[in-house]
Amino acid sequence: MTDQTRIHHDVVSRDTEHPKGMQMVKAATAVTAGGSLLVLSGLTLAGTVIALTIATPLLVIFSPILVPAVITVVLIITGFLASGGFGIAAITAFSWLYRHVTGSGSDQRIESARMKVGSRGLDTKYGQPNNVFHHEQQQKQKQTS
Repeated sequence: MTDQTRIHHDVVSRDTEHPKGMQMVKAATAVTAGGSLLVLSGLTLAGTVIALTIATPLLVIFSPILVPAVITVVLIITGFLASGGFGIAAITAFSWLYRHVTGSGSDQRIESARMKVGSRGLDTKYGQPNNVFHHEQQQKQKQTS
């Protein structure tokens, strides 16, 4: 306890030895950082005002060309994205339909999913990883005992 009091006393006494010096350093750092950020803020505002002053007449002059051009570009991009999305959806649907009609693996996948869900339930019930083979062995052991 006395060690903690002594350490606390040493820390407090160090802070009280040079309070003015520490405050001066903190104030100088704050003024430097704040002043730099204020100068950058002013330069950004000035650049924005100059850019708007130059760009506004150009936008007004070219607006009959720019507005329809932007609308056209947006429509073209939207059309390509929609076309690609519909194409992928169609390929997925045809692929599913083909696999469903031919029966290639659909029953196996469903059965595999059932087995996985069942084994997860057994994991929860018995508190350990189980597979069907392990579960069948446990059933046989219970029947023989």
